[in-house]
Amino acid sequence: MAAREPGDPVGDCESALAYLRQLAHERRASPHTLAAYHRDLGALLRLADGRPPESLTPHDIRRFVARLHGEGLGGRSIARQLSAWRGYYRWLVLHREHGANPVDGIRAPKSPARLPRVLSPDQAVALLDHPPSDPLEIRDRAMFELFYSSGLRLSELAGLAVDLWGDEVTVTGKRGKTRIVPVGRAAQAAVAEWRSVRGALAAPGENALFVSRLGRRLSSRAIEERLRRWAAVVGLGVGVHPHMLRHSFASHLLQSSGDLRAVQDLLGHASIRSTQVYTHLDFQHLAKVYDNAHPRARKR
Repeated sequence: MAAREPGDPVGDCESALAYLRQLAHERRASPHTLAAYHRDLGALLRLADGRPPESLTPHDIRRFVARLHGEGLGGRSIARQLSAWRGYYRWLVLHREHGANPVDGIRAPKSPARLPRVLSPDQAVALLDHPPSDPLEIRDRAMFELFYSSGLRLSELAGLAVDLWGDEVTVTGKRGKTRIVPVGRAAQAAVAEWRSVRGALAAPGENALFVSRLGRRLSSRAIEERLRRWAAVVGLGVGVHPHMLRHSFASHLLQSSGDLRAVQDLLGHASIRSTQVYTHLDFQHLAKVYDNAHPRARKR
């Protein structure tokens, strides 16, 4: 659970703390998820301005939504907060005999759909073909090959162990769910090269596949920073983050195969609705091909 900060209203709300403990212990929510719920419940309690959350009504929730929207918060962000609030009140109804869920039926304002940013295939090749110059860069290229080869989440890659390797790997995703993902030949070769030099850096008994110069498991923040620097050195001209490589994996695989269900399984999405966003990216790709190739679409 996120540490309490000065002025944090969640720390003064026993039911909110109990709900977060339930998320941590029974639902095995990740630290990132817990931190997000903590922030969203804090927003609710600040908007309540001292009123107990059990006393809030649907009218109050609508007023809070209008206030957040008026302050410039986007529809997607408000929808995320409403989801957190809805889950909290659902817990109150089940475990604290709260009468009704005041968030049920309340929706966030609509926002324009935002498609995930992806690299082009040429950009992905340029990023991954950059030759490493030292053991830490050998490690970095192995990490980035795995992101793109297997569609891993940042937390999944950071949690990899050194002793579970082959042409596929088992990863632990959201809510402790595991899945098996294939590892492409280029990624296998990059990981093998990293494993050949890892022993000179890893601390005794450290089981993490990717370690820092101090020999301990590399943090998610450090992985993000190394990728940012790598992309800058390569000169792609765009900011690159780990999830962008996951998006690129999904988009490029869907363009090649057209198999939405397979992409869903490889990404570990619980719902195919989460995967369908990549069909829009695929359509954009096809539209560009049409615009460039069709004789009645080309500009004269």
